Amino acid sequence: MNIGTLPPLDVVLLSHSHYDHLDKAAVKQLARTHPQATWVVPLGLAAYVRGWGVREIVELDWWQAAHFKGISVTATPARHFSARRIGDRNKSLWCGFALAIGDRRAYFVGDTAYHPQFAAVGQRCGPFDLVMMPIGAYDPRWFMHVVHVDPEEAVQAYTDLLSSHASAPLPLMLGIHWGTFRLTDEPMDEPPRRARARWDELGLDAGRLWIGRFGETRSW
Repeated sequence: MNIGTLPPLDVVLLSHSHYDHLDKAAVKQLARTHPQATWVVPLGLAAYVRGWGVREIVELDWWQAAHFKGISVTATPARHFSARRIGDRNKSLWCGFALAIGDRRAYFVGDTAYHPQFAAVGQRCGPFDLVMMPIGAYDPRWFMHVVHVDPEEAVQAYTDLLSSHASAPLPLMLGIHWGTFRLTDEPMDEPPRRARARWDELGLDAGRLWIGRFGETRSW
């Protein structure tokens, strides 16, 4: 699927300013073809996309929420950084997003290292039906451990999310942020293998870990 074949968009979420997550040409095309969409961004990022033609923008700090078009969006803490050009390092925020539509709840974790706030996210915004968790771009650890989880930390973050809702059904965890761009040193096919191995070590339901194939869709 390319941008031109997308159905009408109601909401666009941006987690941070890095080029592999915020592409100027893509933003301009989306703004032209989906002018009615509301863009939800972390603090400091509205100026970028407004200058590229986006009309409806909601800018959020961590734990702030917006409610519109039948959806609730909460910006959640993450351990990462932002930078797009010389002089703007950490001048805009980065975040994940917790979503609620009716009785359905989903969590897009965004780019993040492991941090102690996952349990709080689960407590305040869960229980979740779907967790979109990054599992790749983590080696070498001496450098990447402060910006990206590795697969074992991703599974730990998932279990942290469950701690306040022990009786709720296990959410589906979709492993994301791997296999598309070669950003770091680990083998491209390693993240899902390590995530699955740790999942099995903890005895979690094998059917609740989704390692999607490229282009795969699943009804939810």
